[in-house]
Amino acid sequence: MTTLFGLLAATGLRISEALALHTDDITDDGLIVRQTKCQKSRLVPLHDSVRLALERYLSDRRKRGLVATSLFVFATGRVPAYGTVAAIFRRLARSIDLKGGPGKKRPRMHGLRHTFAVRSLEQCPHDRNTVNSHMVALSTYLGHTYVGNTYWYLEATPILMRQIAAAGEAFHQGDVA
Repeated sequence: MTTLFGLLAATGLRISEALALHTDDITDDGLIVRQTKCQKSRLVPLHDSVRLALERYLSDRRKRGLVATSLFVFATGRVPAYGTVAAIFRRLARSIDLKGGPGKKRPRMHGLRHTFAVRSLEQCPHDRNTVNSHMVALSTYLGHTYVGNTYWYLEATPILMRQIAAAGEAFHQGDVA
């Protein structure tokens, strides 16, 4: 579960996509995501730290004698069901007293995908053309059919609000925002 939750947080994959991965979907270029919500495949690049975590996980699996084509399996060799993984995530969140913000529910597993999208936008230089290009790339990366679907993932964060305020000030002073 550690590797699965880490992969979700580091790549923004849907849980269904992660659970459908096979060991041969890990390539030198990244992860090949074949079974998507929108029925189209995509290549998801992997950071070296993510690749290393996957290699450690697979090495540990081999030491335990688990030879399964599915990437994520229980000790029995079975692929975990979505409901089981979601229940484990909720139990872990409760066990470490992980809470949502004021007036919000506890974090959900799918929130890792939303957080990935927000953090990605926070890292983007905040000029209008770069943000537009970044949103198209992020939408493709997340496997969305329409870029408008990606906007639902975003939320106001202090970093994004500072960037928006700076762009508004620049626009007000006649600079290009």
